[in-house]
Amino acid sequence: MTINIKKCTHKDVQILQKISYDTFNETFKHKNSPENMNTYLEKAFNIDQLENELANGSSQFFFIYFHKDVAGYLKVNTEDAQTESMGKESLEIERIYIKSHFQKLGLGKYLLNKAQDIARAHGKTNIWLGVWEKNENAIAFYKKLGFVQTGAHSFYMGDEEQTDFIMTKTLV
Repeated sequence: MTINIKKCTHKDVQILQKISYDTFNETFKHKNSPENMNTYLEKAFNIDQLENELANGSSQFFFIYFHKDVAGYLKVNTEDAQTESMGKESLEIERIYIKSHFQKLGLGKYLLNKAQDIARAHGKTNIWLGVWEKNENAIAFYKKLGFVQTGAHSFYMGDEEQTDFIMTKTLV
């Protein structure tokens, strides 16, 4: 099994957009209206938005490859790029998505380990993420890896307000 992680650059924006659409649809399409999905996808993953995120020095994107296929990606934020004010000691995992046919291969754990390595390299003592309260598989996965729920915040899927659990892990 060949697994590689590669940092994304501006040259990768079209691939990033495609995998963002694909993985977000696979994960959330069945529990949200088509209108809200389309509104969110067009706002969050348009090329200009992704290029702005790639240009932010406090954010980083990484593709994970299974053999030669892009299987998923990770986005981490530090400092003012974090979507919630969690302090300078924290790193946010804003996005961690694996295509459905690559799930259950341990790739999510590889990406979480990458996030922890980045956090440690930047002197961070906490990592955190938001996960939709209805995404039971993801919640169980994060709990298994040492995350605990420490709060909640609103997430808007189109015009629908949803609740994301904030889950954190202290790095040792």
